[in-house]
Amino acid sequence: MSTDNQKAHAPLLFFDSGVGGLSVLAETQKILPNAPVIYVADNAAFPYGTKSEAEIATRVPLLLGKLAERFQPRLITIACNTASTIALDSVRQVLDIPIVGTVPAIKPAAENTKTGVIGLLGTEATVRQNYIDVLAEKFARDVVLLRHGSAKLAPAAEAKIRGENVDPDIYKRAMHGLLDQPQGKRIDTVILGCTHFPLIQNELAQFCSETINFVHGGAGIARRIDYLTQGQPWPEEKQDLHFVTTGNIAELGPYEHALGAYGFAQYSTL
Repeated sequence: MSTDNQKAHAPLLFFDSGVGGLSVLAETQKILPNAPVIYVADNAAFPYGTKSEAEIATRVPLLLGKLAERFQPRLITIACNTASTIALDSVRQVLDIPIVGTVPAIKPAAENTKTGVIGLLGTEATVRQNYIDVLAEKFARDVVLLRHGSAKLAPAAEAKIRGENVDPDIYKRAMHGLLDQPQGKRIDTVILGCTHFPLIQNELAQFCSETINFVHGGAGIARRIDYLTQGQPWPEEKQDLHFVTTGNIAELGPYEHALGAYGFAQYSTL
């Protein structure tokens, strides 16, 4: 039987193809600052946005099953839009613990637009999913939703976290992939439909009007995590966090300065 102390130290597990899920973790830490965290980056298969649906649908449930067995988390957050839109239902069928997915913030964008035109900036895999059509039909029937998929923004966010210089043209091309579409000049809200993208929001903002608002789902996901763990015990003090990679652990060196700011002090490979 688990003791109260064991229950308090049962971790939240965040899963992403890389460090994009840090944007979700940051919002969660505002609400649950003492939560134990296992963060898993599937660096061996990064980026997900250029993978086929079949690859992701096979890989993600298998990995999360292995991770659930190893770390015994109280809840798993798939902090990746691409993985969520493709594999969320399959993971929920396999695992008997709460699974929180990440979906583009189409609903709040549609509710808050003044011009009636919103943009979705995502990975190539995310923007082509039927799941986006379903969200648009449900929440954005009365607005125009423009989409653009970029294969370069997630790697740019990874490079930024490593402290590297990134070619500004990458951000410019991504923004203009939306703005140069018919009615694109009327966009007043851009949905950051990849968890990597909030990490580079300031860079993207340099190539559009100041009147454009950026939205993402991080705060809503954090509230969902809080709701699903209501009444559960937590440690009394802030915890050192554990970062796990499916790739070569030696390659985490350039990330450690940035990861330390989130509280990561332990690193391992799966």
